Amino acid sequence: MTGAAADAPLLVVDGANVVGSVPDGWWRDRRGAAERLRDALAPLAATGLAADSGAPPWACGQPLDVVLVVEGAARGVDPVPGVRVESAPGSGDDTITEVAARSRITHPDRPCLVITADRELRTRVTEVGAAVIGPRAVRPR
Repeated sequence: MTGAAADAPLLVVDGANVVGSVPDGWWRDRRGAAERLRDALAPLAATGLAADSGAPPWACGQPLDVVLVVEGAARGVDPVPGVRVESAPGSGDDTITEVAARSRITHPDRPCLVITADRELRTRVTEVGAAVIGPRAVRPR
């Protein structure tokens, strides 16, 4: 495992949604945008989210197990220390929901937080027991 210990809270990031939340030209190089996001997420494995991020207290200031879900042209982005990368074989939303649900089944006492602004996905992951906050929590400030 390249992220934090398996008992650390799980942070699942909707790569396409977070990358797409800022119109910075990401559409010209989707893979590069996903790699930049992955690199920006790596420190969170050790530090957790900022206290003012809007995240639940259990996701702030402590190590997290970080999973970045990528799809489409960003598939195949390599993991880095601190960030596992899941390439969605189809829908990124399906993969994110599966990762959250699988975690809740295998580690029922482990909190899970999903980063997305997608309303339908928010509903799906809360139904499997995950908390949700928007992309600003992980975007560079």
